[in-house]
Amino acid sequence: MGSDCLTPEWASQPCLIGIDEAGRGPVLGPMVYGCMYCPVSYQSSLASLHFADSKTLKEEKREELYENLKLDNSLGWAVDVIDPRELSAKMLAKNKTNLNEISHNSAMGLIKRVLDMGFFLTEAYLDTVGDPEKYRIKLSERFASIKFVVSKKADSLFPIVSGASIVAKVTRDRALREWLVEEIGEDINRNFGSGYPGDPETKAWLVQHKHSVFGFPSLVRFSWGTCTALLKGEVEVAWEADETEESGNGSSSKRQAKLSSFGFKTCESRSEEIESSGKGRCKFFQTRKIQQLTQF
Repeated sequence: MGSDCLTPEWASQPCLIGIDEAGRGPVLGPMVYGCMYCPVSYQSSLASLHFADSKTLKEEKREELYENLKLDNSLGWAVDVIDPRELSAKMLAKNKTNLNEISHNSAMGLIKRVLDMGFFLTEAYLDTVGDPEKYRIKLSERFASIKFVVSKKADSLFPIVSGASIVAKVTRDRALREWLVEEIGEDINRNFGSGYPGDPETKAWLVQHKHSVFGFPSLVRFSWGTCTALLKGEVEVAWEADETEESGNGSSSKRQAKLSSFGFKTCESRSEEIESSGKGRCKFFQTRKIQQLTQF
């Protein structure tokens, strides 16, 4: 997602890019990285566009500025929308990727995308994630031809980053408003507040939509500590793969057989009838039309 794919004439001129994110802290919804880029010769004109840190602007003003920058032929923009399920999967995987690393990879992915479109990037301005100098060195090693400025509060210091902040924030806000709730069979409302862990309305929403076995809807980042705390005392799930790794080839085979045969009564026609009809099954499986396999 981004500005038109047609490369403008100014792409061959020295260009600068600003990068910022929205939604790093919330327990709900995607994290969005946004970038804005333009010719270095246009940099002095950015101040007249009245960009500012998106967090300091009202929603109506952010929307107005976003629509304006889309119409400016001297500006380009792009976003990377990172799904909450992707965030959770990477942070909870066996070989974990922490949030800082995910953020770095997203920012570098945006830079690469703009370079691949044929833009001559010579300067880049980023709001820091972690130690500013270490982040700058990491970026410089990946893109040696670009001069990097990495700073705290960069969205307040550099208009090009302020513009990127607006792009990211508006994109995330729209994504939340238009989020397609996949759990269509569940009674899910959208009154989830700001989405931040400390918001009482968000906490109440999480409690209301918590399932004792399956956790939370796909809108929620399972890897956040808020979710871990809320799921304490709920049903504990034993994963076959974990048992195999911990037990070795000896006792794990018995455990595997136990897990594999649990709930599979293939010899009884009555149970087959119930299974095929979906009656008596958990609502979670019914709404997703997940069927039980009796033969592999």
